[in-house]
Amino acid sequence: MQLHFAVLGPVRVWRDETELTLGPPKQRALLALLLTQANQPVPVHEIVDVLWGQDPPDSAVNVVQRHIGELRRLLEPDLPSRGMSRWLVRGSGGYRLNVDADCLDLLRFRALRQRARQAADAGKPTEAAELLIEALQLWRGPAASGVAPEIRSHPNFAAVDGEHLVAVKEVAQRALESGPSFGLRALVTLRQAAAHHPLDEVLQARLIQVLAATGHRAEALDVYRTVCARLVDDLGVDAGPELLAAQQQVLRQTVTATASTADSDATTSGGNAVEPDAGSPTRRPDTVRPAQLPADLAAFTGRSRELASLSKLVPTGDERAPTSPIRVIGGMAGVGKTALAVHWAHQVADRFPGGQLFIDLRGFHPSGSIMNPSEAIRSFLDALGIPVDRIPAGLDTQSALYRSLLADRRMLIVLDNARDTEHVRPLLPGAAGCLAIVTSRNQLYGLVAGDGADSVTLDLLTDADSFQFLYQRLGKDRIVHEAEAATDIVEACGHLPLALAIVSARAAMNPRFTLASIASELLESRGSLDAFSGEAPVADARSVFFWSYRLLTPDAARVFRLLGLHPGADCSLAAVASLAGQEPRRIRSALTELVRTSLVFESLPGRFSCHELLRTYGAELAQAQDAADEALAARQRMFDHYLYTAHAADRILAPKWERIDLHPVAADVTVSQLSGQAGAVDWLEANRPALLAVIELDAKFGDGRYAWQLATVLERYLDRNGRWQEQLLVQSTATMTAQRLGDIRGQAHAHRALGFVNGRLERWGEADMHLARALELFRELDDPSGQGRVHRYSAFLANHRKRYDVALEHYRQASLLYRAADRTSGEASVLNELGWTYILKGRYDDALAQCRRAVALHREIGDRNGEAAALDSVGYAHYYLQEYSEALACYEHALRLYREIRDLYLEADTLEHIGDTHQAAGRHARAAFAWRQALGILDTIGHPHAADVRDKLDSNGASQDA
Repeated sequence: MQLHFAVLGPVRVWRDETELTLGPPKQRALLALLLTQANQPVPVHEIVDVLWGQDPPDSAVNVVQRHIGELRRLLEPDLPSRGMSRWLVRGSGGYRLNVDADCLDLLRFRALRQRARQAADAGKPTEAAELLIEALQLWRGPAASGVAPEIRSHPNFAAVDGEHLVAVKEVAQRALESGPSFGLRALVTLRQAAAHHPLDEVLQARLIQVLAATGHRAEALDVYRTVCARLVDDLGVDAGPELLAAQQQVLRQTVTATASTADSDATTSGGNAVEPDAGSPTRRPDTVRPAQLPADLAAFTGRSRELASLSKLVPTGDERAPTSPIRVIGGMAGVGKTALAVHWAHQVADRFPGGQLFIDLRGFHPSGSIMNPSEAIRSFLDALGIPVDRIPAGLDTQSALYRSLLADRRMLIVLDNARDTEHVRPLLPGAAGCLAIVTSRNQLYGLVAGDGADSVTLDLLTDADSFQFLYQRLGKDRIVHEAEAATDIVEACGHLPLALAIVSARAAMNPRFTLASIASELLESRGSLDAFSGEAPVADARSVFFWSYRLLTPDAARVFRLLGLHPGADCSLAAVASLAGQEPRRIRSALTELVRTSLVFESLPGRFSCHELLRTYGAELAQAQDAADEALAARQRMFDHYLYTAHAADRILAPKWERIDLHPVAADVTVSQLSGQAGAVDWLEANRPALLAVIELDAKFGDGRYAWQLATVLERYLDRNGRWQEQLLVQSTATMTAQRLGDIRGQAHAHRALGFVNGRLERWGEADMHLARALELFRELDDPSGQGRVHRYSAFLANHRKRYDVALEHYRQASLLYRAADRTSGEASVLNELGWTYILKGRYDDALAQCRRAVALHREIGDRNGEAAALDSVGYAHYYLQEYSEALACYEHALRLYREIRDLYLEADTLEHIGDTHQAAGRHARAAFAWRQALGILDTIGHPHAADVRDKLDSNGASQDA
């Protein structure tokens, strides 16, 4: 096993080829700090200072220790609880992360810089330049990017960023000594660094020198003018000696240069080109004020949050120019990027007296005729008054002329529908007073990381904005009159502006159609895009989506089609890998491509979502392009992923619980690796919608075996979390499918679960009927353990109906059956539940005896869940005996165990008992505190018992301090 760490950019860790999930933000920040100080002890007080600043909480040290423990388990999952870690060790009052240059990009970067210095000292500038370029290629953004800004501003991280800046200056110097080819390779890094450090005169001087040395003389002078202007505006100072010297070198052409023919032309005529008169008798560039914005959309709706975000950095009146001259608007196809860009541009156009430029770059045009940057810039130069015969030939010189014309203007430029960063970079203004708005379906990381752009990603419309959208197009009266149908239309359109526009256009053009009839049409066509067909290419959903799909690589296109088979709104990397029948590391690149093109969204690290209409489009493509048996196999692999991972989660949460056995999983199915109790709970909660959907899908389109098996695996989880209506639905489905298969075991499990959930809902007739049927089936299977659990369920429900003697008889039979099955855990559980029945009967001494036996037996077999339940029962008996101190001691012990095993519902149950005990002892404030904790948990998991706890807080004076 080999670990690899990255901190030069986002903090990331891989175990072999698998990227690890690094946990909560503070834990990720702690790892980032240890990586920046690799192989050096970091004192605990320094860790606290970095993570919390001047106001750490009292629990800060404990939190650090907990995060250290989690990081150790993450890095070395097989490490014994008291074993010595290889990677993360304690020493010198702190913690040290032991890594070498092969494992950490920062150490590799430093090693390459050291070798570069040695090569330079030995008179080998070319070798030094090569090493520095290799070192700088390790950077993927600011050190520890993604860590909270208030933490990343700490000097530890700033110092690492400083190393990058020094290396950039070094590579510029070595490139000047090594010839134009190295200069060209260094330019990308130099430009990016210069954009991040616009007032660093040494860095800007190096950029000017390298630009001139590589034939970009006009751009070099443009950079000089821009930097000088910023120094005066921001600092009130003139250019220093480094900048002045660089300018003089360019003017005197004393910087080594070997330019291409086009760039040489620009160098010799660059001065005249920047002032293009000027010879045109009809237009002068300084008098032309273009106004190219398309008309604003009269029915533009919503987006108040995005508009505010875009506007907050735009100057008003005589305020300073925007700190970043670029705004990127991203999002999926049809989400309204162009509409927002044009609407906002109209709102702020008056702040840019130099005019507005607009161009559709056709980055995703159905014809494939993408506008190249040279074509776009010639269009802009023409709009700015430059005669065609005065426009230079090379893109670099065209771009330099364009930026020069904008240097003294405040102009708004809208670059719509860009393919990628390089598609727009030549079109970006250099002057601080200008502003560029860029829209793209692709995520333009390069503009954000390299050019300091601010980014706004458009989400779907909110409910309110979706209704406002319909109001604007169909009239408020029509919507109010058929509000329910309007709601159905919004849901069917998935809150996507494109879909809403297509449907509302159909309704507007056919005013005699009721909205109910249109909503019904949408419902009938669900699973198809037929209802969203309009005038291609811009008003037809398939056409718009196809513009993005056609650009995908074959691997990414296949994954997109397969995602159409997934039933839930989002899924994990492991689920996608199972769909594709590939290892997760091989599927990640395809997902990255889909995320970059906004066909898929990474809603959380490692979880991917896709809009319902895009998923429908993928399913249509799969049906048209892929063989039926391939889709069937993919769906079965997905079902296996969810069944086997849910089974693993249930086994982690209740290792002593009786459960069904599964056949060995196929090699091309990925089962998620769950990190302990917390990981199991988190996985079940995150994937619950998909798990329930799989049951329904298999019942409708499969043979039904996944439906009953998965329903059985989920039974305990759904019950504990109070999801009784969901339980009722899935167990009814499981009963039906097991009967259809003639599977007696499946029927037995489904009837047992269905009987219990009917009892939870106090539907006693149905409960008794299903439990009786389950008992018959388990007898037919000669399964004493299964019969024992049915008797326990029957006893529990008898207690609920105050039929205590009936419950005792069921427990007697359950105990005999568990003993026959050699199920010690079942026997121990019966002892505890028997004790609980004695409590209900008022036989508290008998209850203590049984429950203490249960505690001892559960502890003997290592069943912490059972031990906690029995301790809670012991505490409850003491409570009724008014032995409140003894009761609280038992409850606190049970509470610790429940928190360790992440059983949220029973943690809340015990907290409620603690509150009851404090209330009985007259400690009302403590009672209220415990009840509030219980209520917080119950509300979080959506448990119906929350209402009872809320009633306790609202009554008996519990909310008042004692």
